[in-house]
Order: sequence, then structure tokens, then C-alpha cells
Amino acid sequence: MTAVIHTEKLVKRFGHVTALDGLDLEVSEGQTHGFLGPNGAGKSTTIRILLGMLRADGGTARLLGSDPWSEAAELHRRIAYVPGDVALWPSLSGGETIDVLGRLRGGIDKSKRDQLLERFDLDPRKKGRSYSKGNRQKVALVAAFASDAELFLLDEPTSGLDPLMAAVFNEVVREVAAEGKTVLLSSHVMSEVEALCEKVSIIRKGLVVETGTLAEMRHFSRSEVRATLKKPIRGLGDHEGVHNLKEDGLELHFQVDSGALDDVLTQLAVAGIASLTCEPPSLEELFLRYYGDELASAGVPNGNGD
Repeated sequence: MTAVIHTEKLVKRFGHVTALDGLDLEVSEGQTHGFLGPNGAGKSTTIRILLGMLRADGGTARLLGSDPWSEAAELHRRIAYVPGDVALWPSLSGGETIDVLGRLRGGIDKSKRDQLLERFDLDPRKKGRSYSKGNRQKVALVAAFASDAELFLLDEPTSGLDPLMAAVFNEVVREVAAEGKTVLLSSHVMSEVEALCEKVSIIRKGLVVETGTLAEMRHFSRSEVRATLKKPIRGLGDHEGVHNLKEDGLELHFQVDSGALDDVLTQLAVAGIASLTCEPPSLEELFLRYYGDELASAGVPNGNGD
């Protein structure tokens, strides 16, 4: 598949601080790609380099096959960007702002704009200075999704939105993806990324430390098992693939490594299973695999008892 975003050994420094330390990222055409990491990991710096707002100190970056620094003006007609904290022209109404942004991209679909205004419950007549943070986000989202952009760069786009509007956002992203458009979604909302993204890259200290589909990445973590047995079982806690076993009579709760799942389920079947739930690791658990040490140093448990 064609790479819409490609970075290789990307480096960016701010004085003595290294924000990106050899970052490799690839997003294929038509893909909705999640970009995960805490504040300071380098997500926004990466996106600003892709937008041509910052110049990299090393490595290469290509956006839609072009150099985002030297060809920014042409590229901006083909992309839509929504930051996590939108600033509007205070004297322009929301509708005027949407139209201005649309003209910068060569035009806007007015029918689509009107539909999005209704779906996001946004009054376009109000001045920018009067909008709340959530409504400023809506202005940017309507302007982005009403355009005919090929690529959507979304950096914490649902910041300030209530759950209902966040659900509308999810619907619109799915529609954009169904049209074959490409989306890079940087978010702290794990459920949002898990619901929308085909592929995920986890960034830590300026490096992508893991990338792949959720199915590909889940083998790195443990599944959660709850079972009620028909008779007692012995030796389960001695299995090297079983962790944090808790027993309450015939009721069991534990985590199991993916590679040990078949063997452990066979042991449970021998004891007789009255009920069983087995849940694969969530994206949040995969994410904590890389940041668990930092949470531990801050005195925050990682949820797996480690």
C-alpha cells in the first residue's frame, strides 16, 4: 500500500531537550492510524513537522509523497488538521471561520458543512470570542470534515467535547474512512483509538516503540480470565503463564499470557467449567506495558498487579 505518511529516523531538538530521537512512522493510504503517547512523548512535535510548522533536525519526513517543509503550501490544500486546543479569529463567526478555512483548501462542500453543523449541534452565527472550548473544537472539526481533504491529521481532536459529541466524531471518522481517506489520530482516549483505528503506533520518549494492528500487538500482553469451576483445581498458580491468581472457593480470577492460554484452558476444562469469561488485553493495557515503570515510580499501580 502507498505510504501517505513516512518518517525515518526523525530527530527534533529544542535546546538541550530531544523531542524526537529517531522516530520511524508509516501510515498507509486509506488507513485510520492511532498515535499514542503521554504529554511530552513527541506526538504533537511529529504532527507539526508533518504540517511544515517545524523543521526537523535530522532524518526524513514525507507527506503524500512530498517534503512537508519545502512544499507546505501545496500540501495544506490536500490535508485537514484539527489541534487539541483550537484558537479562532475572535471577530469572525463560526460559520465565517469555517468558510475561510474551506477556501484555503480550494473550496468547501456547503451541503456537507450544513449537515455537520447540525450533527455537531453548532450555532455558526456566534462570534469566535463567545465560543466555549468544546464549541471551538466543533468549528475546527466541521471545517475539516466538510473539506475534500485526502489526509486528516487529528491531534487530540475531541478535547473539550462531551460524550455525545465525541460519539458523533467517531461516526464521522468512520464515514471518512469508508470513503478511503487517511486519518492519523493522536489521542489520550484509549476507547476512541481502539474503536476507530486499524493500526496503532505507541511513542515513548521520541521513539515509536511498537506499531501494528491490535491483533498483532495483543500477544505482548495478558488476557483476563474469570471462571467458576465444578470442582477444585490444583497447581494452577504454579503455572508460569498464570499471574495474580485469586481464588474464592470455585471462583477464579487471574491473568494469563497469550502463549499459555491453550494449556491453562485445558486445565480448567479438566476441573469442569461452570462459567468462563476471557477478555483480550485492551489498548490501555498494551499502552501501560510501555509506561508501567513510569507509573510505578510515581506510585500509581498499573492495574495488573506488577
